[in-house]
Amino acid sequence: MNRTRFAPSPTGYLHIGGLRTALYSYLFARKNGGKFILRIEDTDTERKVDGASEIIYRTLKDAGLSYDEGPDVGGEFGPYIQSERKALYLPLAERLVKNGGAYYCFCGKERLEQLKADGATKYDKRCAGLSVAEVKARIAAGAPYVIRQNIPEEGSSTYTDGVFGDITVENKDLEDGVLIKSDGMPTYNFANVVDDYLMGINYVIRGVEYLSSTPKYNYIYKGLGWELPNYIHLQPIMRDATHKLSKRYGDASYEDFIKKGYLSEAIVNYIALLGWSPKDNREKMTLEEMVELFSVDGLSKSASIFDEEKMKWLNAQYIREMSSEAFYEKALPFLEEIEHLRGFDLGLVAKLTHSRCELLSDVGKLTAFLNDFDNFDLGSFKNEKWKTDEATAEAMLPGLITVVSDQWPVASEADGKESTNHKLSNLHAALEAFALENGYKKGQVLWIFRIAITGSLVTPGGAIEMAELLGRERVLKRMQAVSRRLR
Repeated sequence: MNRTRFAPSPTGYLHIGGLRTALYSYLFARKNGGKFILRIEDTDTERKVDGASEIIYRTLKDAGLSYDEGPDVGGEFGPYIQSERKALYLPLAERLVKNGGAYYCFCGKERLEQLKADGATKYDKRCAGLSVAEVKARIAAGAPYVIRQNIPEEGSSTYTDGVFGDITVENKDLEDGVLIKSDGMPTYNFANVVDDYLMGINYVIRGVEYLSSTPKYNYIYKGLGWELPNYIHLQPIMRDATHKLSKRYGDASYEDFIKKGYLSEAIVNYIALLGWSPKDNREKMTLEEMVELFSVDGLSKSASIFDEEKMKWLNAQYIREMSSEAFYEKALPFLEEIEHLRGFDLGLVAKLTHSRCELLSDVGKLTAFLNDFDNFDLGSFKNEKWKTDEATAEAMLPGLITVVSDQWPVASEADGKESTNHKLSNLHAALEAFALENGYKKGQVLWIFRIAITGSLVTPGGAIEMAELLGRERVLKRMQAVSRRLR
């Protein structure tokens, strides 16, 4: 069975690049009838952030990437948190020492710093030549040590990557990295190999930054007599032509985009396209469709540039296709946070703004006119098409106020939505009659009416819809205030 894993460090929010790695690992496993495993690699205790693991669990589940095994769901190969597996690593490192694939190193910080100061680019294997007796004596005396990998100095190492083909690295370019630190904790380089093997991971999908260092992992596999996994390395996501997206430098995480008003489906859909192209070149896909279409030969050998405007466009497509009920449910948390919408019918706001939103948060800017009405520019009454201006508004408003007052009865508690719609239909007919009786065009009257009650050239709906949103009392109050300003 094919088994893939996503193994993030709990160092903060789940970055978009990390989520893409998880997505491709998930798609590969599901496409091939395999299993997708989550493992938390928390051996870097200095960078560990409290609560970060819970963010990872929450993000993957919210994105629809259900994992078959993991810290919070269990599985037969647990524990799935590296710090809880500490007892596994040292015996295997000691076994690697016996097999000649590693050695004890007693060099302290000062010597290592001096090597760098002298121009050395890697450790000089000084401790690799210590005899077994000398090593035992130093350990017995309590000397601090690490266990280093013992990489051959001559020759080269070749392996096959699913995206880049055969990769050959000269052994002289590889360093004898630390496998077990002086505190007994494993380094990432050792723990990820051990965990991948013991968890049966046979497809390792990760960033291209590991392409040239993979041979050193293969030496660990071979030194312990283990079969090598298959590798698939992914090119990075760039924020521009020269800079990678990076969690360390504040680039947006999945949850940042959710807070900005993006839909989970749109985020996942967009990042799927950052490094992979389905054979039919479609852009909008459900997760199920991605599983069906996913193939390794569709993965790119070139880096992708993150284009938020493209993701926003895709998000808008998802919003347009939502039902009114679904949009209201998703937009409600944003609607409830907007101060200028307090006291308004949020369901009606959602209905009016639905087709105009690219992001769920757009409901705020689309209704900003509700808060910006006072002292709006009276020049807004000018309209070249309808040949209106402030003078037209001044002449028309007293009559419009009378029409609204007479033709839009005060609502009673018994009035339902049908009654309200009927009254608004009557109002629309009364405004048309007003235009006819006074020698105006219908468009002139509706333009003056809409500007007088909203103060905005652009609104998420026409004159009658805006009247419905504002309600009879607000409409009259606003028209009267504008009429006074025009005198």
